[in-house]
Amino acid sequence: VILSYVLRQLLTMVQSINIKALTTLASVVRRPYLAAPHVFVPTVSEINYQALRDHCGIKAVIFDKDNTLTAPYENTLHPRAQAGLQSALDTFGQKNVAIVSNSAGTDDDPGFIDGAEIEEALGIAVIKHSEKKPGGLAETMAHFPDVDEPSQLCMVGDRLLTDIVFGNLHGMLTVHVLPLCTGEENSKDNKVAKVVRAAENKFMYADWWGGRKTRSYTLGHKVWKGEEECPLILVDKEQEIGNVGDEKNEL
Repeated sequence: VILSYVLRQLLTMVQSINIKALTTLASVVRRPYLAAPHVFVPTVSEINYQALRDHCGIKAVIFDKDNTLTAPYENTLHPRAQAGLQSALDTFGQKNVAIVSNSAGTDDDPGFIDGAEIEEALGIAVIKHSEKKPGGLAETMAHFPDVDEPSQLCMVGDRLLTDIVFGNLHGMLTVHVLPLCTGEENSKDNKVAKVVRAAENKFMYADWWGGRKTRSYTLGHKVWKGEEECPLILVDKEQEIGNVGDEKNEL
């Protein structure tokens, strides 16, 4: 039992080391707006997927997994994500919806064991990629034969420095969500990721000049012209801001 616990802790530490994210950090320090999402919603179920397809030039949707579709290190679709994933599948079709995770499908997943289990449980593909987000563009593009350029992809995830930077670096439309789980439900979350995520969110969304300035320089998208012209959010803005405050206070 003790050996099993030690091995799990070591694996967690290894998975926390994201070389691509560290090397990209210098770019984000110089250009913090790379971490500013185009859209921010509480969960994947508050996204208007039909508008993404019909008015934003999006042909495929990529989801992060942990705390975006499932609880951390679980393979069961979280109840709060069910409506969103189903809407994405209904709108884009199964072949145009996939997961890009920084654990499953990477070198941390030898033999693609976790990836295969997730595909079986959720019914969507897990893209294999050797370089963690914000790397992995080549494998992602290769997975979607009908996608001609990254601007036709929508990246949805709960991490600003990995999911959102990955999308923004390559011209995707980026959607940031809050982590699905809090409190005891979030006990399995990677401890490093949990601390960094809270710091990211506090920097980006807290009521201070740095966050406001960063968000004011959010990168444009090739097709989508903004929330006022083409609404993508299916939730009230006041609830959205309140949820951010709750998540920050929890840490």
